[in-house]
Amino acid sequence: MSSLLCFAFGLSLTSIAQSSIPHLQMNGNTRQLIVNNKPFLMLGGELGNSSASSRAFMQPVWGKLQAMHINTVLMPVYWELIEPEENKFDFTLIDSLVSDAANNNIHLVLLWFGTWKNSMSVYVPEWVKKDTKRFKRTISKESRSMEIISALSKEALDADCKAFATLMKHIKATDGGRQTVIMVQVENEVGMLSTAKETQQDALQLFNRQVPAALMQYLQHHQNNIVPELKERWSKGSYKTKGTWKEVFGNGLATDEIFQAYLYASYVDKVAAAGKQEYNIPMYVNAALNRPGVLPGDYPSAGPLPQVMDIWKMAAPHIDFLSPDFYNPDTKYWCDLYTRRNNTLFIPEIRFDSSDAAKAFFTIGHYHSLGFSPFAVERGSEEAVQNLQKSYSVLQQLTPFIMQSTPSQMDGVLLDKQNETDTLSFGNYIFKISHDNTIGWNGHKGDSLWDATGAIIIQTAPDEFIVGGTGIIINFYYTDTAYNTGILAIENGTFNNGNWQPNLRLNGDEDHQGRHLRIPLNEWDIQKVKLYRYK
Repeated sequence: MSSLLCFAFGLSLTSIAQSSIPHLQMNGNTRQLIVNNKPFLMLGGELGNSSASSRAFMQPVWGKLQAMHINTVLMPVYWELIEPEENKFDFTLIDSLVSDAANNNIHLVLLWFGTWKNSMSVYVPEWVKKDTKRFKRTISKESRSMEIISALSKEALDADCKAFATLMKHIKATDGGRQTVIMVQVENEVGMLSTAKETQQDALQLFNRQVPAALMQYLQHHQNNIVPELKERWSKGSYKTKGTWKEVFGNGLATDEIFQAYLYASYVDKVAAAGKQEYNIPMYVNAALNRPGVLPGDYPSAGPLPQVMDIWKMAAPHIDFLSPDFYNPDTKYWCDLYTRRNNTLFIPEIRFDSSDAAKAFFTIGHYHSLGFSPFAVERGSEEAVQNLQKSYSVLQQLTPFIMQSTPSQMDGVLLDKQNETDTLSFGNYIFKISHDNTIGWNGHKGDSLWDATGAIIIQTAPDEFIVGGTGIIINFYYTDTAYNTGILAIENGTFNNGNWQPNLRLNGDEDHQGRHLRIPLNEWDIQKVKLYRYK
């Protein structure tokens, strides 16, 4: 990197050397993202697919994002725009957006729209799209060429690796010192459509060969721990240690998906490895979740989905974790699946609606997720924007405590009409948490009063807790039932750089004469509570 370039971006080689690059680090048995040598919680928002294609479009957006307390933006980077001609790169747009983000104190997660975006190869440059002989396509079940580049196209892989590595080298040179860019998503929602696996001749030849020895060794080594969906398929072949894909995993669409997952993971891993060779910051992949009852090929198959999680972990060691994109209502179900096999949870994309505010509390509190990020955050409804703004304000204030807490000291809840209550344990206390509408103080029990509510709870001392959230009631119990649990004090307030600034002492009607802690529906609050036991 030239001294002129360093000067142009306000950096120096010394500053880059003194500050470790963004990385993942264990804190007890959870992983944290470290940025500028400090644990960092991503209060994120993902831009719509086309928003980052124009600096002018983004100019008024930055202030809106700041007002929502967003500290991290997930921003697409388009292969077609950075390499419009082969081997001729243009980073003008990227540089301007990274600079604008830095000037607004917002970090970036770059979304590499390379070979695949939502299964399709629509963000590859024109010179790739037009040369179907050099860059091989997949074949549909109708035997027609699709706009999906084959995972067996060596020419496409080489071109993607080169473009991605060049991007990462440029990011390191221009942003390595200030660390605006803190993480990268490699490709976007990879998945096979129309068929569960590629059906051109070279793919079928591979399918009829022996399963790679490295995969078989992985399965044998992890036989007792691999996800049950994969273990069930392997059991159909009596846990064979070698054989063709059908011999090892049985015949059917599930085996087709396992095979294709291996192809996709191997391809994506090589792209990630090329990028990490230039700038070794955290990299992940995201998945479009399958719907119940839909067969492989009818949903984007073989991406980093729960049923093929071990295939991706084995074949893509340069990918740090796998992430779900949420357009399904059952948040807990999918989060539980994505925290198997010691996978670190991050929510990079979720439908932007008013329930996200509660879901952010839950995923961060319960799963210690790296962060949370609604999709198309720059154009959400007024209600969704306001709710997220209030939720992120609470989480922003609590971040120092969140990043210091162990799983036994922090948890979260998500409540709605189908899940009215939850029970959590902290040391010698049991918290029974209910949706605010369960007590009937909000008028008639219409559906609108059962909107999702949630909270994050942090234990700061044996008898002291911080509760941040909306629409919840907590009753307290002692594990030794010979004792009653009482409330010594509840107060609400705000945190400023970790320092508590109390507002009201809540007693009488506010804690129902010492019966519970309450944050009413449609209100967002932080409350500190001290408990005691008595007979």
